[in-house]
Amino acid sequence: MNVGALCRAAQMSRQNYYHLRQVRQKATVDELLVLELVRSERRRQPCLGGRKLWHLLEQEFVAAGVRLGRDRFFGVLRRQELLIIRRKRVCRTTDSRHGFRVYGNLAKDLVLTGPHELWVNDITYVRTQEGFMYLALAMDAWSRKIVGYDCSDSLEAVGVRRALKMALAQRPAGARTVHHSDRGTQYCCKEYVEMLEDAAVAISMTEENHCYENGKAERLNGILKQEYGLGNTLATADDARALARQAVMLYNTHRPHTALGYRCPSAVHAGAWSDGCGAGGVMPVAGSLGS
Repeated sequence: MNVGALCRAAQMSRQNYYHLRQVRQKATVDELLVLELVRSERRRQPCLGGRKLWHLLEQEFVAAGVRLGRDRFFGVLRRQELLIIRRKRVCRTTDSRHGFRVYGNLAKDLVLTGPHELWVNDITYVRTQEGFMYLALAMDAWSRKIVGYDCSDSLEAVGVRRALKMALAQRPAGARTVHHSDRGTQYCCKEYVEMLEDAAVAISMTEENHCYENGKAERLNGILKQEYGLGNTLATADDARALARQAVMLYNTHRPHTALGYRCPSAVHAGAWSDGCGAGGVMPVAGSLGS
């Protein structure tokens, strides 16, 4: 059937037919560009979710003249099977049954106005074929930046102490910081508490609902596992350490956060509101629990 017969059968003009064909061709070309950009970013951050991808790549779409709404973007991801399936957590690393002193929750009513006011801390496991590794994390609750971390093969306090030492090295003089964690032995032991007291850091701990009272730290664990591969079974302990180092770097410098106006933690932490990843210039809401 030639074009003329096709147009008569569909009761449309030749002009309309060619216009619609041009629109379809442009949409196909646009979608190929979208897929290339998504796959390029996924090679660096394999499990970054669709909403974060959308805000990270939106300006590139605009620059390329691609008119693409968020719903259509998700449609492209769905058709190409590029949506991320989240996995459930299955393990705990906290042992709060001990004889050490515990502290009250100072974080629950704290209104944050800047960095280094509240650090949230936790330990998560990383499975390798050689055994478990344990990743100790200290995150600034206002900027979401990981300010200290350590990946070791022991659940003893040595890992959290190294992570704390890293965080303290970045803390500006005169900062009034609250350290918040669960009641695990690592955070309650004498050596760790003495490090906090010597640095004049206030101590805060969960009281009843450990997961909910330390939600930001728990959320960080999930992001590193789900989006940066730390939830997989790795070959060696050295692989776990290397992947943890890479994950912290990417999370801090390249992952946009909803609660930060789709900025990256390092940019927000440094106050660089004109830089960073993603779009928008919304400052984080004081005390916000967004991802």
